[in-house]
Amino acid sequence: MPWYNGNYPPSYKNQPVKIRNKATEIANELLLNGSGEGVAIATGLKRAREFYKEQEAASSKKKSAHNKRPS
Repeated sequence: MPWYNGNYPPSYKNQPVKIRNKATEIANELLLNGSGEGVAIATGLKRAREFYKEQEAASSKKKSAHNKRPS
C-alpha cells in the first residue's frame, strides 16, 4: 500500500519530518518495484537516514574548505 499526504507507516511517526518524507518516498518506490511492505518500510527509513547523514557530511566538508582560504 503506497503512502501519501501524511499517511505513513506508524514506525515513521516519531521521525523528523524531512527523514519521514524521504523515507516515505523511498518506501513507495520500493513498493512499486515489488518489495514487500515490511522491507520497504525498513529500507526506506534506513536509506533516508543515510541520505541526510551523507548530505550533512558533504555540507560540513564544503564549509570547512570554505573556511580554509589562504591568507
